[in-house]
Amino acid sequence: MFDTGTITALIAKLDELAGGLFLLTAFALVATRQVLACLRIYVAQSLLLAFSALLLGILYGSVHLFIVAAITLAVKSILIPQILRRTVGQEIYARREISQSLNIPVSLLIAVAIAIVAYAVATPLLAGSLRQFESINLPIGMAGLFLGAYTVTVRREAVPQLIGILAMENGAFFAGVSIAPSLPLIAELAAAFDVLIIALVMGLLTRRIHEYIGTTAVGDMTSLREE
Repeated sequence: MFDTGTITALIAKLDELAGGLFLLTAFALVATRQVLACLRIYVAQSLLLAFSALLLGILYGSVHLFIVAAITLAVKSILIPQILRRTVGQEIYARREISQSLNIPVSLLIAVAIAIVAYAVATPLLAGSLRQFESINLPIGMAGLFLGAYTVTVRREAVPQLIGILAMENGAFFAGVSIAPSLPLIAELAAAFDVLIIALVMGLLTRRIHEYIGTTAVGDMTSLREE
């Protein structure tokens, strides 16, 4: 039989693996220039978030974290992608590339710098922490949050910007599950519901904009005028 220390160490290793892959998906969102690929990366990131919440739920014996994992799996990995596919329209996902204000190599260099800043910001917050998993989830979650915000900034298309916003929320939750493993259930449900509504509304708006001006490029939306 495994003792408690062995189980804790195993969970820590698995959480580190999930965190490393979560950070890679944040970088992948910066580097990917296909809308459908961005959506798939977001799904993978959400699955990693659910996996981390499940691991911490096992460690802490927290029913709340099990519910977070289930909600994340259902809402972010299944419902939101389906909503975006149905509301936005297949023709947008069929486009080969999306435009952004900086090229990929420069964006990745900036993304690395942002990740380093996130770790530097998280280090003082970890001072005096008694939970070892905070040192894994907090800096990675903050890096995911910052990189999601950067993705929103450099993208010129509405759908990738929306995915960047959703990735920011993933980063916040990845950090939050280690800081507040017993977050009230009502807060978890409210957050999931808000994200679902945001995805639905933005998807519908993006589809309407595409129908009117033939593109989802944010810069081209200035051409909209009242008749």
